[in-house]
Amino acid sequence: MMRSIFALAASLACVGTAAAQVVDAPAGSVEGKSVRGVAIFKGIPYAQPPVGELRWKPPVALPKQEGVRKAQSFGPACIQPRLAGISIYTNPPAKMSEDCLTLNIWAPEKAKDAPVIVWIHGGALLNGYSHEAMYDGTKLAARGAIVVSINYRLGVLGYMAHPGLSAESPDGVSGNYGLLDQIAALEWVKANIGAFGGDAGNVTIAGESAGALSVMYLMASPKARGLFHKAIAQSAYMISTPSLKDARHGEPAAEATGLKVAATLGAKDVAALRAIDATTLSDGALKAGYGPWGTVDGKILPRQLVDTFDRGEQAPVPMIAGFNIGEIRSLRILAPPVPANASVYEATIRERYGDLAEAWLKLYPARDLGEAILATPRDALYGWTAERLALKQRAIGQPAYFYRFDHGYPAADENGLHGFHAAEIPYVFGTASETPPYWPKIPDSLPERRLAAAMGDYWVSFAKTGQPVADGQAAWRPYGKDAAFMAFADVPRVGARLMPGMFALHEAAMCRRRAAGNQPWNWNTGIVSPVLTKGADCP
Repeated sequence: MMRSIFALAASLACVGTAAAQVVDAPAGSVEGKSVRGVAIFKGIPYAQPPVGELRWKPPVALPKQEGVRKAQSFGPACIQPRLAGISIYTNPPAKMSEDCLTLNIWAPEKAKDAPVIVWIHGGALLNGYSHEAMYDGTKLAARGAIVVSINYRLGVLGYMAHPGLSAESPDGVSGNYGLLDQIAALEWVKANIGAFGGDAGNVTIAGESAGALSVMYLMASPKARGLFHKAIAQSAYMISTPSLKDARHGEPAAEATGLKVAATLGAKDVAALRAIDATTLSDGALKAGYGPWGTVDGKILPRQLVDTFDRGEQAPVPMIAGFNIGEIRSLRILAPPVPANASVYEATIRERYGDLAEAWLKLYPARDLGEAILATPRDALYGWTAERLALKQRAIGQPAYFYRFDHGYPAADENGLHGFHAAEIPYVFGTASETPPYWPKIPDSLPERRLAAAMGDYWVSFAKTGQPVADGQAAWRPYGKDAAFMAFADVPRVGARLMPGMFALHEAAMCRRRAAGNQPWNWNTGIVSPVLTKGADCP
């Protein structure tokens, strides 16, 4: 009886507490913690620190670790500038370091051959980090998936190209270091995730915003082929990308941009750049106007994303792709200025779009200029990309699932932020109570919890089987001839032919810019579009 009492007391004491969990992986042994049925491992390095001579080099594999590594604290975020001002996304990391190539794992206890979701954080390839509380994988792990979140090099340290760096490379290329980090993390997952109960043959890459851009880069990169088997892109943007050595599509050569950054920082060569403190470098590059993007180099990214997907050269994997109805409500920096009046708006659209103007004005009429200005970059960037991904995966025989997030709640709607950019993330992860400090607070109500449960179920079932299913919820049909989509509003609702004419309009605009050869396609849309040449539509 005494032993039973002691056992009961011990079990009660353990409720909500963590127990040590050790995993012997090929990379070495790690000790994490098990909390309420989920084993959590934090801050596991997947590559050597990219410091010193390894700055601006592809990630280098680590030797097998000796002993047992404590994996109970998150690693520092990668170096990133401290951005001025406050927004709903403001949530700077507590620690930053150039030694930042770590990952975190949430795994169901006693998992065996569990599907794996590798989460790639957003932040314009400039900021963000893997362990932001909103990305906590506990709820998704409780649904049966292993969640891996990764850090990768950001900004000038992750994406700058430079002739001196290209000269060091056996392939004669530079840039894309953050993308190579993501590939190295996937290689680590392939080699090690089985020890945590995961199925290395069933890996889903997922990301939002710049994380979704990274998903597309990975789908396009031959170096990532075979490292993942499904893909989820939340608010991706298939914009034009700089080429390594030549100015194309209105973008300067990536190497030329690197030379400009070096000159601004007073660095005459690569050695001088490597001698600059990482924080000084990151802040200085931002002040110099540097923006991080992938680089079309013929090796890591063979060609423009639109061309890769048009040629059917992307990874042949099932996909979820979608966007949010209020993307630009929280990203007004991407919106053009509101025209003086309807006449100015219509005249400008007719001048810029020519024979496409009538279709444009039908979709984005002048009767509400404020809404038209928000809707046009939303669709040109995010809506067009999401539907394009669904269409192009279908074209190569892969199932694709298209969605629009159209959910609001009082704190968001009252501040003009209905369905804002990234609003879906805490619903997918089930982390409504873990959003950043200035994020519109999600009410702890039954409808909100039900929507989060449904989205979590859809995402995890897709990772398991390639088909998104949620118990008791609408059946999500793949994108096909009826252009089926799922609308996440108050509840999930199935629809067809979302915004008829939207995709065709923005596809035609992109194709005309691509044919011109000197015009980018990004947020320069609507009244800030270049004049489009008639007759250069896609075949």
